[in-house]
This record gives sequence, structure tokens and C-alpha cells, in this order.
Amino acid sequence: MATTHFEDFTNGQVIELGSVTLTEEAIIDFATQFDPQSFHIDPVAAVDSSFGGLIASGWHTGSLWMRLYADTVLDGADSRGSPGMEQLRWWAPVRPGDTLTGTITVIETTPSSKDPTRGTILTEGAMTNQDGVVVMSMRSRGLFGRRMT
Repeated sequence: MATTHFEDFTNGQVIELGSVTLTEEAIIDFATQFDPQSFHIDPVAAVDSSFGGLIASGWHTGSLWMRLYADTVLDGADSRGSPGMEQLRWWAPVRPGDTLTGTITVIETTPSSKDPTRGTILTEGAMTNQDGVVVMSMRSRGLFGRRMT
């Protein structure tokens, strides 16, 4: 049974999602499957790229954020999916050994005008590296069931 509902989110609420450290192997494995550009999969060729070394795919960074979000927020929530993402930015390269910390900030909560059993949460998500640099940000909406009393 779900323990987190639409009513449990408040405007301005910041939720810490936890951290993850990237290894060279994980970066290469992900990129080999999903984003096989040389600066993601070949440490030698990456040195000559504009990044000066191996970096993680932005999609990898986003996937790691999603895992942290799923483990921290969605697990046990009455999640009803998402109508999509409105913005996604990759601000800085992510390198092997970086530790990324995820956060989510609730921007707006809106009860559905069409379905009284759910509401929409507008959020801003971020991944920050160990130096406090935001490496990824996003804005998206999530649908959550309402607590029916």
C-alpha cells in the first residue's frame, strides 16, 4: 500500500535523493550500450576530445538521477507516471570518480481538474558533483494519487 501521496508534497520542499560515485567501467558500459561516442567509451581517444578525458554520457547522469529518485521518492508512493519532461540541461562534464548527489525541489502542486483521485507535482531536479557544481538540471511533472478519506 502506498504511503506517499499528492498531499505529502509542498511547494518549496527539497528532497535529498542520495549520492552515487561513477567508475570508469560504469561510464564505458553505459555509453557502449546507449551513447557510443569516443569521449564516453575510449579513454585514450577522449584525451584528444574537447573534454580532455573520458566523461559520462548526459543520459547516464539522468538515469542515475532517476534511480535515486525512484529509490527515495517513488518507492512506496502512489506514483501514476509522468506526462513528461519540460527541460533537461547538462551543465558540466561528469568524470570517473565523481560523486553525484541528487535533489528534487517541488515547485508547484496542482490537484487535477479532470480526475479527483490524482494531482500533478512540478519539480526541478538536479545532480551536483562533489565540488558543489551542478552537472545536470531538469524540470518535469509527476502524477501522484490523492489520499482519499
